[in-house]
Amino acid sequence: MEHLLTHIKNYYQLSTAAQHALEDCFEKIILPKNDYLLTEGQICRHLYFIEKGALRGFYNTDGKEITHWFGFENDFVTSLHSFITRQPAVENIQLTESCILWSISKEILTGLLNQYHEIERLVRIINEKYYIRLEERYVNAQFKTAAERYENLLQQTPHILERVPLGQVASYLGISQETLSRIRSRF
Repeated sequence: MEHLLTHIKNYYQLSTAAQHALEDCFEKIILPKNDYLLTEGQICRHLYFIEKGALRGFYNTDGKEITHWFGFENDFVTSLHSFITRQPAVENIQLTESCILWSISKEILTGLLNQYHEIERLVRIINEKYYIRLEERYVNAQFKTAAERYENLLQQTPHILERVPLGQVASYLGISQETLSRIRSRF
C-alpha cells in the first residue's frame, strides 16, 4: 500500500484523512502470469493499481487477439468503458507477468469521491493522463507509419520490448510479426 500512496503523491498531495481512507479501501491481490482480471462479456467492477508486474488489454477479432494497451508498474488499469457504464466489457485484461495489484471497487471509489473532494481531484488528474495517452496512441495509429510507431515505442517505452512477446508488440503496433521483424532489423 505504501507504494501506491507514494505514487499518488506524484499526482496530488492528499490529506492524512484521505490517505487513511484510501488505505482502508484498497485490497491487495497477487495473481500469476496468464490469469485474467477480466474477460469480454463480464462487467468490470474494479480499478487496479499495478505495484509489480505487467498486463495487457486485448480484443478478440475474427479469431485474432488484438492488443491495444499494456500496463506496467505504477499504472492504474481497468476496462474504463465497462467500469463507468456498467455494461459488459468488449475487451480482455490478461497478466503477461505475475502481478501484485491493489484493487478498489466502483462502489467504494464512488463513496470516496463523494466524501473526499481531493480524491475526486486526484482521480480527475489520473483520468486526464489516461486520456492524453489514449489520444497519443490514436494519433500514432492514424498518422504515423509502422516504422515511426516502432521508433516512438523505442523512444517512449523501450521496456515493452524487454517484457512483452514480440507477437503482442506487433499487434499493439498494428502490424504483422513479420513486418515488425523487418523494421527491427533496420534499427
